Amino acid sequence: MTINPILKIIKAKKLGLLMRDARVKSGKSIEDCAQAMGLSADELTAIEYGERPATLPELEILAYYLEVPLDHFWGNEILKTDGNEKLFDPVEIKQLRQNAIGALLRKARIEAVLSEEELANRAGITVTSLQSYEQCEVPIPLPELEILTQVLNNSMTDFEDQASPVGSWFVEQRNMREFLDLPKELQEFIGKPVNRPYLELAIKLSELKVERLRALAEGLLEITL
Repeated sequence: MTINPILKIIKAKKLGLLMRDARVKSGKSIEDCAQAMGLSADELTAIEYGERPATLPELEILAYYLEVPLDHFWGNEILKTDGNEKLFDPVEIKQLRQNAIGALLRKARIEAVLSEEELANRAGITVTSLQSYEQCEVPIPLPELEILTQVLNNSMTDFEDQASPVGSWFVEQRNMREFLDLPKELQEFIGKPVNRPYLELAIKLSELKVERLRALAEGLLEITL
């Protein structure tokens, strides 16, 4: 079978477009990416415009540097965004987070059955400061928040953002770290689509009450005997 030379040109230009799109969406300059790939800026520019095809090692390094899955470059679609990535008002997010932290602090104090005076005294702050924190009037300095969480027997993670674009990114990163901490064989098992039914079954079993699990185990034992 003879490959049409035009096909090679089209593939090089498509790959260059995907590489440029990934670089731009990551916020990286062409100079930074070129340096990471061991290329000159002119060489990477030529690759992005399809004038010089990339090699697999170069593409692998770029994917690693940009934290983009390698198989993305085998497809035909540019990177998708959810419309929220890096497009948010930091002032608004900080105010919303301040409100949430203040409410969580008050909730934790009430659950600990502590008065404002008791908590303020144990944390070494004034009652006025504590009231202003709980009423979301002023931001809580991080050292004071750490002390307050210690006094309340809470964790800083209880106050971390979970919902905003920033918080969602934190959750994704934490989930990824936890996945990478798993043994290699478990990572490989989870990564295979064919094993998804087993994972879904495990989730359902984890939600069952102990009595129901015991009954299932007894039923399975009877079948095997």
